[in-house]
Amino acid sequence: MAQIRPSIYTISTLIEEFLTYGEVEKNLSLNTIRLYRIALLRFVSFAGDIKPSDIDLDLVRHYRLYLNRTTNKKTQPLGRGAQNYHVIVLRAFCKYLAKRDIQTITAEKIELPKSEKRTIDFLTREEVGRLFESIDMKTIRGLRDIAIFETLYSTGLRVSELRNLNRDQVNLTRREFMVRGKGRKPRIVFLSEKAAERIGKYLSARDDNFEPLFLNHGRSAGLKKDITIGEKRRLTTYWIEVMIKKYARHAGIVKRVTPHTLRHSFATTLLQNGADIRSVQEMLGHASITTTQVYTHITNRRLKEVHEKYHF
Repeated sequence: MAQIRPSIYTISTLIEEFLTYGEVEKNLSLNTIRLYRIALLRFVSFAGDIKPSDIDLDLVRHYRLYLNRTTNKKTQPLGRGAQNYHVIVLRAFCKYLAKRDIQTITAEKIELPKSEKRTIDFLTREEVGRLFESIDMKTIRGLRDIAIFETLYSTGLRVSELRNLNRDQVNLTRREFMVRGKGRKPRIVFLSEKAAERIGKYLSARDDNFEPLFLNHGRSAGLKKDITIGEKRRLTTYWIEVMIKKYARHAGIVKRVTPHTLRHSFATTLLQNGADIRSVQEMLGHASITTTQVYTHITNRRLKEVHEKYHF
């Protein structure tokens, strides 16, 4: 069979190949693949199923204008970050085409506009205390919830990393274990004594052998003990997010609180107490130090010392 010349491929065909490459060769998570597909299909919706060689600076310029005028499901304009993400994905796609010697615009020519500096929401020690105290630990659900809070706050785990934890994965004696984060990259995380204690009490209160570390303890959950349905009892990321927001409301915390807020609080606490940024980068699983540096503007102790010394 004669090979099809890459030059007559349309981008819709190549998008699927690019996504397969990302999943298999680059170890991108399925969620990242899903977001890449959404972004690239939006580009196809704008430009049509064109040939890669038809992508040029003029088309990219018009695509940016299109994104700037696009609204989400709530009829709100796409934020600057979301617009930039679409362009970043397009650049990654063009880099892939270049690797395959398929003619298209050079990725480096697609420049990104400057984004607004990210702001970080984190909890103070007093707010963390109020949040934890709002949990009733007399029930199995309360024991689970306080264990989740302590684990997030002492490890800086992403919510997806937390919900994927299994019982045999977490060493409560050594208080450390390995997780695979973005790009399935492994890293070691550490539990505080309090977090290990909370997890131990929660597990002791359970009467099952299910693999997931954190389970759904709904009304009908206790009626089924078959180990084969254990995975169905694993908490979802959405449920964890809703649970954390509920406790934040009960604690009277007015700021938006999510699992990522606890991750931010973990990093902020480390830096405020003198941890070096490289170590925090490793513990968070950031591929680039630039990502971690977003915390420095709220934790720079030297600037605070200068302010206290010279402002009077």
